[in-house]
Amino acid sequence: MKKLISSILFMVLTVTVSYGWKLADYGDLKFQKANANVYIMHGPAEEPSVKNQGFMNNPAFIESKNGLIVIDPGGNYNVGKKVLEEIEKVSKKPIIAVMNTHKHGDHWFANVAIAKKYPKVPIYAHPNMIKEVKAGEADKWYGILDRLSHNLKGTKPYKFPNHELKDGQKIDIDGQKFLIHHPKKAHTDTDIIIEHLNSSTIFLGDNVMKNRFGGFDESSSILGNIALLENIKKDTNAKLYVPGHGPSGKKDETIDPFLNYMKILVKYAQKAYDNDEEYYTVKPEAIKALSAYKNWDAFDHQMGKHLNKAYREIEAKDME
Repeated sequence: MKKLISSILFMVLTVTVSYGWKLADYGDLKFQKANANVYIMHGPAEEPSVKNQGFMNNPAFIESKNGLIVIDPGGNYNVGKKVLEEIEKVSKKPIIAVMNTHKHGDHWFANVAIAKKYPKVPIYAHPNMIKEVKAGEADKWYGILDRLSHNLKGTKPYKFPNHELKDGQKIDIDGQKFLIHHPKKAHTDTDIIIEHLNSSTIFLGDNVMKNRFGGFDESSSILGNIALLENIKKDTNAKLYVPGHGPSGKKDETIDPFLNYMKILVKYAQKAYDNDEEYYTVKPEAIKALSAYKNWDAFDHQMGKHLNKAYREIEAKDME
C-alpha cells in the first residue's frame, strides 16, 4: 500500500511539474527561471499563424518582493490569458507593472488580458510607441495578426501603455531597478531596451531576433540596428541577453547571428550601389553568403526585402 501511495504521489508531482500550455506540437510552453528572479517563456520562433495562435514572442516576468513585473505579454487577449495562467503557476503574487518594448502588436496586445484582472496596473513604454499605437499602428497590427492567426477575439479595445519611459531613465519598481535605453532608430523608432540591473539581464526586444526574421518598416534602420548592437556588444557585459524572438543566452551567442546577418546584407547592398546596379543584381551572391540563415523562419520572403532596405539606406546616406 505504501508503495502504491508513493507511486501515485510521484505521478501527481511529475504531472504537476511538467504541465504547461499545450499549444499544437510545440510541447509544454511554460515559464522557466532564466536568471536570478527572471522568468521567460520562449515562444515559437516563427511568423504568427493559425497553428501558433499568434504567439511567437518571448514574454518574461521579474519577481520582486511584493509582485511581478511583466515584459511583453504577447500578441492577443487569448494568448494573454494563457500567459497569465502560466505566470500564476510560478507565482501567486500580483502583477504590479507591465513594460512593452515597442509598437508591434505581437508583443503588447495581450496587455488587455492582464488589465482585465489588474485594472489599475501601470503599463510602461516609450512615448513614441504610445503616440504611434494610438495614431493607427494598433489597428494596422490588428489587421495583420487577425489575418494570420484568426485569434484576436477580445483584443479590442486595446490596453495602451499609460506611463512613459525615456532614454537613460532609471526606474525602481518594488526594489527592482531598471535602466532604459531608447535607440533613436533601429528596429523601429519606438523601441526601448530594458536593462534589469538586479539580475544583470538585458531585454533587447526585436532589435535582436534569432531563428526567425521580421520586417523592417519605414520607422526602422538596418544601419542603425547594426550600430546599436555593436555598441551593446562593446559597452555591456550582462549575464543574460533576451531577444524579442528566439532563445536567450550570453552576449555573443544571442547578438552575433542577427548582427552578422545585417552586416552581410549591407556588404552586398554596398557592392551593388558602388557598381551603380540595382540591389537585386547581387541577391544570388547574398543568398549564398547567407546560407547559414536559410532555415530561419521567413528567410525566403524577407531576405530580399531586407537587402532592398539596406540598399535604400546606403543610397539615402550618400545623398546627405
